[in-house]
Amino acid sequence: MDKIFSGLENLGFNNVNDLKVFNDQEAEKVAAPIKKLQADSFLFDKEMKCPVCNLNFKTKSVKVNGPRVQSRDTDFFITYAVINPYFYDVWLCPHCGYAAMKADFPKIKSYQIEDIKNKISPKWKGKSYPEVYDENVAIERYKLALLNAVVMNAKDSTKSMICLKTAWMYRMLGDNTNECSFIEKSLEGFNRAYQNEDFPIYGLQRFSLLYLLGELNRRLDNDEEALIWFGKVLTTYGAPEKVKDMARDMRELIKEKSNI
Repeated sequence: MDKIFSGLENLGFNNVNDLKVFNDQEAEKVAAPIKKLQADSFLFDKEMKCPVCNLNFKTKSVKVNGPRVQSRDTDFFITYAVINPYFYDVWLCPHCGYAAMKADFPKIKSYQIEDIKNKISPKWKGKSYPEVYDENVAIERYKLALLNAVVMNAKDSTKSMICLKTAWMYRMLGDNTNECSFIEKSLEGFNRAYQNEDFPIYGLQRFSLLYLLGELNRRLDNDEEALIWFGKVLTTYGAPEKVKDMARDMRELIKEKSNI
């Protein structure tokens, strides 16, 4: 993927497409449009203090009773009605350009703060966002969070989850090419995380990550590799039957496709 950060030019980042998301080291549904009036009633402005520049700002947040689950995909993507919390998962400081998924936003370390101040803030051009976000707004904000994560050398699992959620946004738009490109990046990072990080890895226990590695490979038609990961799920002691059943179902899909 040559232009993973495309779309951030209007935010001041014109020469970032040569950046690698993961350094070399050892190691389909289209959502129905959301009506503005409906979504507005499930949003509120959350007051935040940026850990990078120490200035206050407000960010859109979703009320707890807002999301309505419609369906779940086999790679953990959830389709929501009325309001989509994925659209608001990235918090962005409008003053300095620091962006991260909300679970990570306050966890930035001191040396990472210096990276943001030196490499993000000088280029940052703020912008105003609409009251209600959509897939395209979410994609821009996820990409900005990914750029921040790359600049401050965040964990591979963090970058992988951003890539996966970006892929989901492209799925909602029916853009299979970009969806697969970001799934490839997510798979690369989760492979590295599996080898180098302690569990739980971004909230995933070992059996869940084994399954996800299999499913991401399956979605990229890496069927032989997918079967290996699904097999590991089925032989992992203590893996819940629900996850094992999911692995069996995906394994059967591969076998049916391949006439095995």
